[in-house]
Amino acid sequence: MKHAVLLFVTLFTMVSCTRPATPDKKFVEITGVDFSLKPGDNFYKYANGKWYDSVTIPASQAGVGAYMFMNYPQRMRLQGILDSVSRGQHQEGSIEQKVGDFYAAGMDTATINKRGFEPIKPTLSTIEAIRDVPSLMDFVANQMKVDNGFIMAFGVGPDDKNSNMNIAHASQTGLGLPDRDYYFKTDESTVAIQNAYKKYLSTLFQLTGSNQVEAKKDADIVYDIDKQLAASHRTRVERRDVIANYNMMAVKDLDKTQPNIGWARFLENLGAETDSIDIGQPAYYVKLNDLLKSIPINHWKLYLRANAIAGYSANLSQPFVDAAFDFSKVLSGQAVQKSRGEIMASAVDNYLGEALGQLYVKKYFPESAKKRMLDLVNNVQKAYAVRIDNLDWMSASTKQKAKEKLFAMTKKIGYPDKWKDYSNVRIGRDSYFENLVSASAAGYQRELAKLGKPVDHSEWFTTPSTVTAYNNPSANEIVFPAGILQSPYFDNDADDALNYGGIGMVIGHEITHTFDDQGAQYDKDGNVKNWWTKDDYAQFKSRIQQVIDQYSTFTVLDGLHVKGDMTVGENTADIAGIAVAYDAFKMTKEGQDSTKVGNFTPDQRFFLSIARIWKVKMKDEFLRLWINNNPHSPPIWRVNGPLMNTTPFYKAFDVKAEDKMYLPKEKRITIW
Repeated sequence: MKHAVLLFVTLFTMVSCTRPATPDKKFVEITGVDFSLKPGDNFYKYANGKWYDSVTIPASQAGVGAYMFMNYPQRMRLQGILDSVSRGQHQEGSIEQKVGDFYAAGMDTATINKRGFEPIKPTLSTIEAIRDVPSLMDFVANQMKVDNGFIMAFGVGPDDKNSNMNIAHASQTGLGLPDRDYYFKTDESTVAIQNAYKKYLSTLFQLTGSNQVEAKKDADIVYDIDKQLAASHRTRVERRDVIANYNMMAVKDLDKTQPNIGWARFLENLGAETDSIDIGQPAYYVKLNDLLKSIPINHWKLYLRANAIAGYSANLSQPFVDAAFDFSKVLSGQAVQKSRGEIMASAVDNYLGEALGQLYVKKYFPESAKKRMLDLVNNVQKAYAVRIDNLDWMSASTKQKAKEKLFAMTKKIGYPDKWKDYSNVRIGRDSYFENLVSASAAGYQRELAKLGKPVDHSEWFTTPSTVTAYNNPSANEIVFPAGILQSPYFDNDADDALNYGGIGMVIGHEITHTFDDQGAQYDKDGNVKNWWTKDDYAQFKSRIQQVIDQYSTFTVLDGLHVKGDMTVGENTADIAGIAVAYDAFKMTKEGQDSTKVGNFTPDQRFFLSIARIWKVKMKDEFLRLWINNNPHSPPIWRVNGPLMNTTPFYKAFDVKAEDKMYLPKEKRITIW
């Protein structure tokens, strides 16, 4: 039940005027530009500077602006829906009843506080009764059925080499800190996070009955187990290796080499009928098998106890919520806790997301927006095909395969054609904790039912209201939920310059993930299979290395560097995404015009729109968390980095050799 949700605030205000920019399109004024700066020195600050210098990060947030931070105003929209639906009378079992009662139960903090940690006492008693490794593994399997993974990470999804069939997968897990590196770094900010985590563990032990001395000692034991597990983890860069993360293993062989885990018994307890499983990071399970024997069982019980309490802490009484927040604010810099309404809007979206999504799209997403968005996607896709044809480094045979893959791509827009069924989720108006468990158990059974079955290509992996977009390489699909189809990314009534610079760049970005360092290893059917000539792939890899090298020179926060090798896929997608969106824009009537709109040319409006969709201000703590864990570059380099490589940008804003963003033409990176 460990759902990490980031909730955030709005981007910028766009003003509607009466004078149309193009026929049937409203004029959207671009505000907040800092004309005292040269666009060629720092375009991100030029476009967003006045906003950045004047905006205040709300105390309950880690940042403000666009991108993920737009999920804060989304939660306000959802909260409005939930406030309304929770007050009504609805048919038992209807989506309105389920989401309304779930929300109402979570808003009843008096009852939640009165219960304290009583809801998890049965779980803690079960942990206390563990006497050996087999009973420990039985407990882990039973908890996984309600979304508590502990030391095992099991899932069901497509086979990388047979993408139409769902198989069992396992991956590395077991850590309380965001990543393995947090256990081994010794810089001041990381040590502060380590100490905050230990204090958090100690507090949880104290809240459930331990004295202060005992709690600190037990927290140190848990942290030591964490650190031993972390030593076996692959780094984020290593996990970008698609081939290395595919390791199909027979369960009977695993039982021989890892008897302490007992894979056959574990999978049987899960209800997972399979004779093989894909182990993403085998070294983790080799290490876990050894540690299950070398670490005393009483120490493992402390580890399980700590993780059980931590996994539920945000859903227990206020002291547990406070403890979780005290730890999280060291990571994120968020000053005060979010409102209960915002927390519950997020919780309903997590647990009943497609039920709530049906109410959201009915209110906020018209069919006309879906139609225009599909037109945009199709136009960017056509422009991509032209770019492939014009590549000077790729052979004709590989170009043909690339275009076959491009046009085999599935496009999902707005919301699913088939909604998830929540009929087996039991929701009571006075039983918040039990609601969570029921929703989690139903989610697990939904996943388990897919094992050994053909892939359902209609399935979505985000909720309709989330401000995001994604590429799923195993299905060769791109997905744009209704949540992102709003200003500044998309405005159904605005001119093409803003939409192609906004959502058009995002479309180009997601298409490019089909052809980034990872996506390029999947064929048009979503299988990991080579479709390149040897020479073409070598050329491709050399260009990918250019992206790594260039972005590794970019800095934030007093010399903290962007991790070029960790962010290479997203950076590649940003560079190509802008290039192809610009090409698609130039195919429109406005793109072929030079008439100024609101004192900016169409090309200038296009590039300003790009800068505004990544307009973000965040706490330094959150920026450090971002740099260390997020595969995307920080927002400033999602703008300045790709634009340094975009020749039309130089012309649009008269960028000269003496400007700080200037790169000689031969050093500008072009991949797609």
